[in-house]
Order: sequence, then C-alpha cells, then structure tokens
Amino acid sequence: MDADRARRRGLAGVLYALGAFGSWGVVVPLHFKLLAAVPAPVILGQRVLWASLMTVGLIAGLGRLGDLRDALAPNRRLALLCVSAFLIGANWLVFIWAVNTGHLVQTSLGYFINPLVNVALGILFLGERLRPLQIAACALAAGGVLLLTVAAGVLPWVSLTLAFSFGLYGLIRKTVTVDPLVGFCVESLLLLAPALAYLAVLGASGDPIFGASAGIAFLLMLTGLTTAAPLIWFAAAAQRLNLSTVGLLQYIAPSCTLLLGTLIYGEPFTPTDALAFAAIWTGLALYSGEALGLAWRRSEADAEIR
Repeated sequence: MDADRARRRGLAGVLYALGAFGSWGVVVPLHFKLLAAVPAPVILGQRVLWASLMTVGLIAGLGRLGDLRDALAPNRRLALLCVSAFLIGANWLVFIWAVNTGHLVQTSLGYFINPLVNVALGILFLGERLRPLQIAACALAAGGVLLLTVAAGVLPWVSLTLAFSFGLYGLIRKTVTVDPLVGFCVESLLLLAPALAYLAVLGASGDPIFGASAGIAFLLMLTGLTTAAPLIWFAAAAQRLNLSTVGLLQYIAPSCTLLLGTLIYGEPFTPTDALAFAAIWTGLALYSGEALGLAWRRSEADAEIR
C-alpha cells in the first residue's frame, strides 16, 4: 500500500510539474502573443490585479486569511518580500515585452541560464561549494553565453535580466520562511498599489486599460489564471518530487519556448546560436547528471545504513 501511495504521489508530482512547466513554456507565451497590441506595462498591471484577486480568493476559500494577515505584518520578512515583489515584477515586465516584440529565443536562453545563476548565488550568499565536474559544467555554459555576446556585439540583456531577476527572486524566497501561495499573494498585493495607480492614470488620460475589445479584456482577465495556476502547480510538484527531478523537468519550459519561437513564429536561430545553446545545454546536462549521481549515491548509502 505504501509503495502504491508513493507511486501515485510521484505520478501526481510529475503531472503537476508538466502542467507548470508546459504552461510557462507554451501557454503563457501564446497568451501574451494574443495580447501583442496591448502595451507591456498595461498587461503587467492587469496581471498583478487579477493575480491578486485570484490568490486572495483562493486563500480565503482555503480558510487561510489568518496566515495572509500574519505575512503582511511589518517585519524583516515583509521587507524581504517587498524586494522579491520588485524582482518578480521586473521579471514579468521584461518577459512580456520580450514575448510581444519577437524575442522568444532570448527568453528561453534566460531560463536556460537561470540554473547557473542560482549556482553562482548559492556560492556567493549561501556558502555552497562546487565539485570539479560542476565547475567545468558552469564554465562551459558561461562560454556559450560569452559566444552569444561576442557574436551579437552586445550583451544579451533580455536573457541576463530574466536569469538574474528570477535567480535573485529565488534566493530571497529560499531565505524567507513563508508558505509559497501566501508569499506569492503578498508579493501580488505589494505590487497592486502601483499597478492600480498606473492603470488609473492611464484610464484618466483616455487610454483603454482593458483593451480595444471584449475579447482583449477577457484575455487580460485570464492573466490572473495563467499567472497563479502554474505557480500553484509548481509548488504542488515540489512537495511530491525530489528537487533533482524538479530541476531536470524545469528545462521543459525554455525548450518549449525555444521551439515556439523558432518553429511557429520564425525567429532567427543561427549556427552561432546553435553552438552557444549546445554549450549551455551540455553544461546543464553535466551539472544535472552530477547532482543526480550524488543524490543516488547518498540514497544507496542511506539504504546500506538502514
């Protein structure tokens, strides 16, 4: 019975992860593509508004408003959540702009780089250490980014902004003791005041803040769902799966976005891009393989002890 329960739990975790990463890799970019006529700051404001309403409603439905009130109490935790809210807001804005201006390949690169940024932040701020193979993997991936920079003549700022903003966001959320859903709701509420102020000023000037049609208004309202649902599914997957498994599955999202940009929307993907991405993918594969090998050896050692 325990084995069956564990298998069902693992299968549910994989399905939740596929839902989250599939949404981030395909559904969310397609959603924003349909809103290409709407300025990115307006989409961001609407995204914050509807995500706030959805998460507050969900927390109320779960009977956890007390947890939300506790998380909003003025203290160091709330100050850190203010920083994480700013970081995720900046990440969202750049992502929306990049998707709607034909930079899907750049966004996928950003989320391929992100795990390596996490490694660097872990070394700098958490005192983590790398083994030789992991150092080689990081160097190989960094070489891929350098190749893209040299070939383009400019820094791939979209990719780096997405990678570093989300990496720093993850670092802060790792150090803040708050439930994932409650923490995300607090971040949304912290962004809500400036979002509403921006939309109010825009509306007062006569600009449409809900788009030019009922269809666009409906798509803007759906941003709350496409924002909150993948995050909830991700949290559910993380509770049911090993972190190494989640780490490998996370590459589904940027892989899907890359295919979407090149095959569906015809974004350029040059031989230099292919070489650089190959270096980054190889580095990620080496790093992930090393992490999985270490986890397997530890589990074997624990089994022998028992």
